[in-house]
Amino acid sequence: MDDFYLKQTPYSDPGDLDVTGLPTDPGQLAHLVRNVIIHQGDGPRLGLAIPEQRLREDAESRYVTEILRILRERRDAPLTVERRPQERFVGTCRDFALLHVSLLRATGTPARVRGGFGTYFVDGFHEDHWITEYRLPDGSWRLVDPQVLHPAYGDLGFDPLDVPRDRFLVAGEAWRACRAGEADPETFGFRSVESLRGMWFVRGSLVLDLACRNGVETLPWDGWEPLAGFDDEPVAADDLALLDAVAAAHTDEDVRHLYTEPRLAPPREILSRSPSFGLRRVTLPQH
Repeated sequence: MDDFYLKQTPYSDPGDLDVTGLPTDPGQLAHLVRNVIIHQGDGPRLGLAIPEQRLREDAESRYVTEILRILRERRDAPLTVERRPQERFVGTCRDFALLHVSLLRATGTPARVRGGFGTYFVDGFHEDHWITEYRLPDGSWRLVDPQVLHPAYGDLGFDPLDVPRDRFLVAGEAWRACRAGEADPETFGFRSVESLRGMWFVRGSLVLDLACRNGVETLPWDGWEPLAGFDDEPVAADDLALLDAVAAAHTDEDVRHLYTEPRLAPPREILSRSPSFGLRRVTLPQH
């Protein structure tokens, strides 16, 4: 079995973290992550006023080493110790997934971050979302959503430790459904922001998900030209065919091969359209 997803990336590498006291069970690790991160939108759910500075600074942490550093600054305790809300890292769905993937890899389970769309946040809408996918001993993959393990999310109608594929559409499935006319692209993106939805958004999610599957776990608001940009310009026929191939890629070999295509792989310098800092250029590490 290919052990590519056991290898840490510059983004998931936990640095000098001592993992000897961590559980190895994926579900227990998911609960651990839920107990050390608070989503930036969870303040009202938990009755917590999150300081604006934390909302701005924490969400720009690209690397697990930064997440762990911030956690240690707020409370110098093992990750296995549940933290009060004010002691947690304030992040996004991507941060829950990335830390979970990091700990899974560190304790011997192949895992990857997946970009796509959840149907369990807003009825009738596919909300942009990032979760964990890990490989079972039989070679199959299972989706896990550490973010929604908190009781404040209520009963979602499924186990967040085994998310059904029709409740979270990985980006490739979303692209295929929209291309086939089986789903309305305007129901994909952010329900609360009309300008952040549509086929261009699904296209960007597809390219970012491919990057994650190749060890480049970007921030949710990253992008690069020509196919992961932030505009709704028409896509040429050959580009559409390439994107269709990405959506159809299931084997590790296909995923690696497609990533050699310059139109898909991120350059060293990308664009990042952060909600806190606006549009800016960011240099990625060597990958």
